[in-house]
Amino acid sequence: MPTAAGLYYFVHGEELHDLPPVILLHGAGGSHLNWPPQIRRLSGQRMFTLDLPGHGKSEGVGRQDVVEYGKAVIEFMKAVRLSAAVMVGFSMGSAIALSFALSYRKRVLGLGLIGAGAKMRVASSTLEMAANLSTYPSAVQTIIENSYSSTADPRLKELAVEQMMQTRQAVLYGDFLACDTFDVMERVKKIHVPTLLICGGADRMTPPNRSEYLRDQIEGAQLHILEGAGHMVMIEQPDEVASQLIGFLDQIPY
Repeated sequence: MPTAAGLYYFVHGEELHDLPPVILLHGAGGSHLNWPPQIRRLSGQRMFTLDLPGHGKSEGVGRQDVVEYGKAVIEFMKAVRLSAAVMVGFSMGSAIALSFALSYRKRVLGLGLIGAGAKMRVASSTLEMAANLSTYPSAVQTIIENSYSSTADPRLKELAVEQMMQTRQAVLYGDFLACDTFDVMERVKKIHVPTLLICGGADRMTPPNRSEYLRDQIEGAQLHILEGAGHMVMIEQPDEVASQLIGFLDQIPY
C-alpha cells in the first residue's frame, strides 16, 4: 500500500480519471480491512481506501474528534491531488463524512453513509472499559458482539476481534470519544449533495431509525435497509452493499 500525507491507502481503478474518485472511511478502531474486497475493489470505480491516523498501517496518533479526522482527510486529498470526492463512511467513518460535507462542501461530490447516525453516543460502560488497558479486550468483545446479527458466521466475529485488537487501546478510546461527542442533528439539513444510506435491519449500534432521520433531513437521500444484517452490514452482505454503491456512484455527475 502507498502512503500520502502520513496515511496508508489502498487504491483501485486509479487510471479511471473520467469517474468520480471515492474515499472509503472506516469505523472506530478499524482500518481499510473494514471494507471487504468487493467494496475496496468496486467494479468499474475509482476507489481510495484509507487507514486513518494511528490505525492500520498509518503513522501518527488517533484523534478524539471527527473534525480532526476530517482535517487529515483533507491533507490526504491535497497530497494525491483530489479536488473533490465521494465520501463513503462506515459508522465513525460516516460521522467523519457528514462533518466533512458540512465543513468542506465544495470537496464533496456525494455521500455514502453506512451504519450512520447524526448523533453517535457511546454507552458509558463501553467508554469506561475502553479507557482502561486491563478492560480494553472486554470493550472490543462487547463492540464486536453488538456489531453483528445473530445469524452471522461466528468466524466473522473472531476475525473482527483479532483485527480490532491490533488497534492501540488509546486510539480506540479516542475513537469512542470522537463518536460520543459527535452531533449534527440540527445541521444535516444543510447538506445538499447526492446521498446514499445503507443500514442493516438488525443493526443494534445505529438502528435503522438513525438512517431514517438522515434520509428525512437530507434532501433527496436514498435509504436501503438490508434485512438480516447487523451494524457490519458491508461484511455480512458485501455483494448487496457493493451493488447499491455501484448504482449510486453511476448517478454522480462528474
